[in-house]
Amino acid sequence: MAANTEGWSVPVTVVRSPGGIPAWLIQDATVPVFALAFTFLDAGAAADPAGREGLAGLAAGLLTQGAGALSATQFQDRLRDSATSLSFTAGRETVSGSLRALSANADEAARLLAMALGEPRFDAAELGRVRAGRLAMLKQEANAPRAAASRLWWEKAFPENAFGRQPLGTEAGLGAIERDDLRGFVAGRLSRARLVVAAAGALDAASLGRIVDAAFLKLPAAAPPAIVVPARPGAFPLALARLAAPQSAVAFGQPALSLDDPDWDAQLVVNRILAGGGFSSRLMDEVREKRGLSYGIGAQIVPFGERNALILGATATENARLAATLGVLREVWAGFAAEGPTAPELDDARAYLAGSFPLAFTSTPEIARSLVSLQLAARPPDWLEGRLARLAAVDLDRARAVARRLYDPAALSIAVAGDPAGL
Repeated sequence: MAANTEGWSVPVTVVRSPGGIPAWLIQDATVPVFALAFTFLDAGAAADPAGREGLAGLAAGLLTQGAGALSATQFQDRLRDSATSLSFTAGRETVSGSLRALSANADEAARLLAMALGEPRFDAAELGRVRAGRLAMLKQEANAPRAAASRLWWEKAFPENAFGRQPLGTEAGLGAIERDDLRGFVAGRLSRARLVVAAAGALDAASLGRIVDAAFLKLPAAAPPAIVVPARPGAFPLALARLAAPQSAVAFGQPALSLDDPDWDAQLVVNRILAGGGFSSRLMDEVREKRGLSYGIGAQIVPFGERNALILGATATENARLAATLGVLREVWAGFAAEGPTAPELDDARAYLAGSFPLAFTSTPEIARSLVSLQLAARPPDWLEGRLARLAAVDLDRARAVARRLYDPAALSIAVAGDPAGL
């Protein structure tokens, strides 16, 4: 079954605001709403100062909790009254935001966004409340095997770099953060020089340019110090965090091909076959269907840094069956690296990826986020239009060659959280 390469395209308009800020746009006037997605680079948890771990995440959580002359309650009332939703999140490298509003209320939504970014209050009561919530999340995750396994994997993969930090921070770091730290973060890290913006919905190019300037033009123009990210994670031997739990959680991963590698799309196809295809993947078939070792197992390609990427996966199993599960994982990983996919597997993966492609464009927030992701990956605006042809170009010889390049049993690193026996 060949992948369909006809009949679907997504026209992307590149807009430059009157103030010079670039933004991507997909127009759709079907419903009178629009979504704006934006990301600030070099602003995530890896830039948190030592002793203030968790600063980026705490600041992001407080940006909608009062701004300018508006208290937290008043700010939320203004959002509700204008039918606007606004949120911020912090990751390892970035702070991202999402805004959704009625097109008729676009100017008011842009004003509220500008207030959140440029005039956050960081009132003591809200700081205490949001900090308490994040401390509670830390305690919860400390006893959650899946979270603990993921945290351990990142710490071991990037042992001497802030990139390996848990974005949520630490108890001591969160406890030490004061209002001046939060103000310094906003002033020093949220720069329009490192801003990526996209929009989707009932909005024309001129309106988007006006909104972008209203929201972002007053932000600092100077770029913040760059977050230094290693080119690839370090391989490490099996790592274990002992937790009293009936199951052990597993996080596993290795380097993937870079975003500018000509085999990027082929990598997505072969990873769908091995680990990303739900019940149709090799790993799911061998671990769950044939042996009943786990309810689920899978892995995805995750970009990081400027051009790099990881294969990151997870599973969980009974403590007594962990050793067997890891044995199957390693065996299947190595076997797929050596042999690659079969022709039916390749046909199914290409057909699925081609057919599911439009599902990433079913809502304005999803479309806007996808456009930001494309810009972060340095893709051209017409990248979407060539996707189906690129998938169809992945033949069996190429897929097998990419599997050999991609999967490295020696680089596959595994972290476990639980109380396994016989490991």
